[in-house]
Amino acid sequence: MSATIEEVLARDGIIVYKTRGVSMEPMLRQNRDLVTIRVPDCRLKRFDVALYRRGDDHVLHRVIKVKEDYYIIRGDNTFSLETVPDDDVIGVLTGFIRKGKEHSVTERGYRFYARIWNGIYPIRSCWVRLRRLAGKAAHRLGIRRRKRKTAE
Repeated sequence: MSATIEEVLARDGIIVYKTRGVSMEPMLRQNRDLVTIRVPDCRLKRFDVALYRRGDDHVLHRVIKVKEDYYIIRGDNTFSLETVPDDDVIGVLTGFIRKGKEHSVTERGYRFYARIWNGIYPIRSCWVRLRRLAGKAAHRLGIRRRKRKTAE
């Protein structure tokens, strides 16, 4: 029987694993990138990426706001906020590996990305809403979308 994420973190203080899901794209790509998660040694800060429990699942999302005993969290590729109690946070992202290259969350480029991506959230959110509305309008008018060509 293999150890769970929480068991590995409790035993070793660190875990490296391949991501699943698309909620942290474009930063973390599903089934491609490896993430390094450590047990937090203090409260998380704004823009940290927390690993937390959501029922029986483990989720990796970005801290948007730090409150007294909880966090407001959202995935980079999602548009809804979650409230996560301190007790549900089990780890924090310290780095990731893409195409064999290691990246640390302390790198200038990473910190720039986290701030910009969060800063343009209102624009991204409006864009998604406009696309949905346009799609609904096209559907009601009987206009079909062109299908993308697939590689043969």
